[in-house]
Amino acid sequence: SDRVSMLLIVKPSTGVYSTHAIAELPPPRQPPNVRTFSRRLPSGRTRCNIAGNLSIHKTQGQRSESQRHWSFSHTIMTCFSFIFKRIGCSGQQSDQHLEDIPGIENVRIYSYKELRNATGDFSLANKVGEGGFGSVYKGKLKDGKIVAVKVLSSESRQGVPEFLNEITVISGIEHENLVSLYGCCIEETHRILVYNYLENNSLAQTLLGSGCSNIQFNWRTRVRICIGVARGLTFLHGEVRPHIVHRDIKASNILLDKDLTPKISDFGLAKLLPPNITHVSTRVAGTIGYLAPEYAIKGQVNRKSDVYSFGVLLLEIVTGRCNTNTSLPYDEQFLLERTWNLYEHGEIANIIDTLLTDDLDVDEACKFLKVGLLCTQDAVKLRPSMSTVVRMLTGEKDVNLEKITKPGLLSDLMELKVRSQKNVNDPQTTSLITSGHGSSPLSSENTTHASMTFTVISD
Repeated sequence: SDRVSMLLIVKPSTGVYSTHAIAELPPPRQPPNVRTFSRRLPSGRTRCNIAGNLSIHKTQGQRSESQRHWSFSHTIMTCFSFIFKRIGCSGQQSDQHLEDIPGIENVRIYSYKELRNATGDFSLANKVGEGGFGSVYKGKLKDGKIVAVKVLSSESRQGVPEFLNEITVISGIEHENLVSLYGCCIEETHRILVYNYLENNSLAQTLLGSGCSNIQFNWRTRVRICIGVARGLTFLHGEVRPHIVHRDIKASNILLDKDLTPKISDFGLAKLLPPNITHVSTRVAGTIGYLAPEYAIKGQVNRKSDVYSFGVLLLEIVTGRCNTNTSLPYDEQFLLERTWNLYEHGEIANIIDTLLTDDLDVDEACKFLKVGLLCTQDAVKLRPSMSTVVRMLTGEKDVNLEKITKPGLLSDLMELKVRSQKNVNDPQTTSLITSGHGSSPLSSENTTHASMTFTVISD
């Protein structure tokens, strides 16, 4: 008998799979015969290799060479027509699943190669930021459009349908104060988001950054930024269905366009991570100051947790300083605590940014600081909704009629941690926050260790 080897090769880059049938005839009469058949698969299919053996036996009667070759070819085509049908059906079913995702037609799918070229192979020179969700690169697409390319961290490796479900929701959300999502990349294990690029970076890099910035943040500009962020967050909390809890409102997630219009970034990304992993677990030292107490201690998060974070951000914008600064005297290191102490003594105006001069409205600035204190109250139920915050900031609601109670202070959380550390051997004491290392509760090492325990999220 003549031995035949069959090979099916699928090339995902071209979407073509080919069959190769090699007849190993008895030498030296003729070289091997090769039959090749091709058929196109839907792009993006997985590599598939199939090999098999087939024997062709001669009958007792004499058969011509052409008859033997026809029988050989017919057998090969019959075998692989079945294989083609099965693979084709599988591809159609997979595509059908993606087509069933509502809004998928509005999501632009980029290739990994395209984004690699746009960012210079994700070079450090084009890296513009890094956060809990991943690294961000500046890129230029073939059409000349400048984009921000966010490479999600390894924890976000969802399946394609699950990932696209979340992306279609995010891409369908449009608001003046929210960053626009252009599309994504879902090749192999890569999960990459493509946003519009904002020229003036973030509040953390400009208003609160230690580096040089040519942007002049006068009082009217700060008012527009505060109200813009409040409106964007109000939209996520009230207009989107189901509502979105951002979970990570902070200065580095407030981006500025060429007109200094604020845009909230990273909204909706928490659902791209597994339930036991969140952006909180990768926080850098200092950003813990934005966390509401119920979030930091118990992992409980809801819209009022976002309100707390916005309150801290509001204080930062009015004062021009970060929520935590360990280079200051101890009683001034925590911005929220310092603002509360001055408010109790009737001296809240003393914490307004001294760089604000010409167009400063002191009464309005004090009003904004009071709104910040209302948002950060320790009692969750006493914090206003974001829609109410907008009314307060725009003057539709009188802040002075509201009673302000003590805020949830970071120093209180640190004291809790210190007490837990002292009583670590006490079986009746339960530590809610893992103690860190180092002598100072404000050390970056200590803060980072504390934040790494906040991984449970409930909504």
